[in-house]
Amino acid sequence: MHNQDTFVGASFSLRNRLGRIIWGVVVLLLFRYSPKPFHSWRAFLLRLFGAKVGHGVHVYPQVKIWAPWNLELADECGIGNGANLYSMDKISIGKRAVVSQGAHLVAGTHDYTKPGFPLVTKPILIGNHAWIAAEAFIHPGISIGAGSVIAARSVVTRSMPAWMVCGGHPCKPIKERILEGYRPESEIVKAS
Repeated sequence: MHNQDTFVGASFSLRNRLGRIIWGVVVLLLFRYSPKPFHSWRAFLLRLFGAKVGHGVHVYPQVKIWAPWNLELADECGIGNGANLYSMDKISIGKRAVVSQGAHLVAGTHDYTKPGFPLVTKPILIGNHAWIAAEAFIHPGISIGAGSVIAARSVVTRSMPAWMVCGGHPCKPIKERILEGYRPESEIVKAS
């Protein structure tokens, strides 16, 4: 449970805030300036802070990660420089999914209808083989279906179906995605 009045107190526990301070120091000294090919090194640092990181994951040095302990990265996914994983709640990124440069995955917001402006957090799920293109914005509580493409600079305010190309503000399914040589029928969902 988060603090219900953010004007008089912090939204997160002291332990959470101290963990983020220590993570910030590690990012500054060991993560951000590590050479681009050192993906295993950055995966090691993320694991030290509680992230679940699969094999062959590519997290680039300029990725911003708010709380690594709320992060799950499946095998062979990639997170591009400048992506912001604002993991106030769990963010799960599927196998071979890509989050491109400047994309924002934001798992928290505030309830502006209440006087205390309380924090609201909801998990984000990015399916296997999905692509979140450059500078897309994913709101809290969103699921991106397996194989979906979210076009550059799209704003995703509701969950998107599997194996669709989606785009816009607000983001909407546009057409079916056909990935040459890979098209599992069980994961295809037609747009409504």
